[in-house]
Formats: sequence, C-alpha cells, structure tokens
Amino acid sequence: MTGVPASAAGGTDRRPVPGAKLGAAAVNQASLWNIANILTMMRLVLVPGFVFLLLAEGGYDPAWRAWAWAAFAVAMITDIFDGHLARTYNLVTDFGKIADPIADKAIMGSALICLSWLGDLPWWVTGVILGRELGITLLRFWVIRYGVIPASRGGKLKTLAQGTAVGMYVLALTGALATMRFWVMAIAVVLTVVTGLDYIRQAVVLRRQGIAAERAAQ
Repeated sequence: MTGVPASAAGGTDRRPVPGAKLGAAAVNQASLWNIANILTMMRLVLVPGFVFLLLAEGGYDPAWRAWAWAAFAVAMITDIFDGHLARTYNLVTDFGKIADPIADKAIMGSALICLSWLGDLPWWVTGVILGRELGITLLRFWVIRYGVIPASRGGKLKTLAQGTAVGMYVLALTGALATMRFWVMAIAVVLTVVTGLDYIRQAVVLRRQGIAAERAAQ
C-alpha cells in the first residue's frame, strides 16, 4: 500500500460524486418503485389472501366473509388511487401498464369464481363478466396499432357497479340487503354488456379509420 488515493495514482474512484446524474438504468430501476406501482403490487398480493378469507370455514362464516370484504374493499380503493397517482405525478411505467389490468382482473375474477363455486352467484353471471373482460382485452390487441379507445363514463360506471355488487355478495347479507344486492348485480351485468357492445363498435370504427388512413398514405 502506498497510501496514495486511487484517483491521484491514476486509478478510478468508484464512489458516486455528489450531485452527479444517475445512469439511465438506475433511473428506470428507481422509477419502478413508485407509490402507484407499490399499490398495484399490493393489490396483486391481496388476491390469494382474499381467496383464503372468502373460502375459510367452508366459505359461509360471516366473520371470515367480513374480513374477505375488507380485503376486497382495499383492493378496489387501491385500484382507484394507483391510476390517479400515476397520471397526476407522471409515474406511469411499463410495469404499471401491464400489472394494473392484471391486478384488476385477478381480484374481480377470483371473487366471481369463488362466489359461483360457493353457490352464491350464478355461473352465467361470472361467465358474462369475465367473458366481456377477456373479449375487450383481445380487442385492444386487435386495434392497438391504430390507436387506443379511451375509458368512457359508462365503463367507469360499470366498474363501480361491479365492485359494489361483488362486494355486497362477498358479505353474508340477509333480508332487504340481500335482495338489494341482486338488483345491483343486475345493473352491473347490464352495464357490462352495453359497454362491451359499445367498445366493439368503437374498435371496429377505429380499425376502419386506421386502415383507410394507411391506404390514403400509400
């Protein structure tokens, strides 16, 4: 050892210089761990916990169902906030674009399937809602080269109605509230079908316009 600092001896000082800019890889890695993505990941982690709580003790214990509802409610709330935070504070990442819709469909799909398996919800309702979500996802890939169809007010109402209806079915309700949840689910199913048909119409129009624009440019 000479006691001479590496920089003075012609070596390289690997310590970061205060105030220096981070490399692109470091910036990208840091941006992944933003609050919006953390909320999305938390929603994904909630899915198996929610299923366990809903099916605990055979799936009919009111206390366990109440805990399952709490987990479902947290998932729905984080769904609202992560998208809002990502858009407001420019926290949109590739991970978020992929993980957010997966988390949404995972929590809703698991709730619907479990409720139908328990006999609380007809399987055709689960089939209509999940079929619509899968179909719209495929449509997005079908028209993605021509543009993106923005979320409509009807689509937002559909999401709200589905979340409210499923949440009511998760709870062990009786009497008038049990009757009310039937009608809330009926509204959710109608909105699911209507908004799905409207999305198909918009996708077809968007694709036709895109094809026409490509032909005109040739």
